[in-house]
Amino acid sequence: MITVAFIDDHPILLSGLCHLMSGNDEFKVVGTGCDADAIHDIVEAHHPDVLVADFSMPGNVLEAIAKTGRDFPDTRILAFSATCSIEKAIAILEAGATGFALKGSSLDDLTDAIRQVNKGENYITPSFAMKVVTGLREKARRKETHKRIAFSPREDQVLRLLLTGQTNKEIADALEISEKTVKHYMSILMQKLNVRNRLEVVLAAQSLPQQQVEAPRAAALN
Repeated sequence: MITVAFIDDHPILLSGLCHLMSGNDEFKVVGTGCDADAIHDIVEAHHPDVLVADFSMPGNVLEAIAKTGRDFPDTRILAFSATCSIEKAIAILEAGATGFALKGSSLDDLTDAIRQVNKGENYITPSFAMKVVTGLREKARRKETHKRIAFSPREDQVLRLLLTGQTNKEIADALEISEKTVKHYMSILMQKLNVRNRLEVVLAAQSLPQQQVEAPRAAALN
């Protein structure tokens, strides 16, 4: 028998899940909760095999999942959410969830997801899985690309000033070079960061490791 706990801030849905599971001898519901704080508390109190938790609840769900995963590694966590955001799905998987199931899934899909994560396998709703996998690969590719980027001293200076929100003219004045030269370095930065314009240079630079670009990350573009 697989012991399960459900955390969801919608009482009717929570009650419905518990009722449906009570009719299946394969599962036993051992606890319920309605916010992020309940995630750790329920696992600590009942040690379920699988915790099924909504992603969009009051409180910091990501932090709660990460802490619960560290403190109680034997409990598998399955995110159960209505959101189809790839970024959110990736964030919750990286926080420590073993699976991600959409609320539009059937009961059979949900029980299959619980079985799989209980065995230590990863689960993502099939219709959503390829998008998440592609997102994870793209994120890994960007990280690897950023690790390999090397800037010359002058490129680094231009990039640091750009991240403070300075215009090309202000950068030129600060470095005592021409605006044409600044534009030249901007073109080089676009090539190295594999982006198309000034805004994308800033966005790409903001995700670089801190040791590469230490200037303020919040840039106001003019």
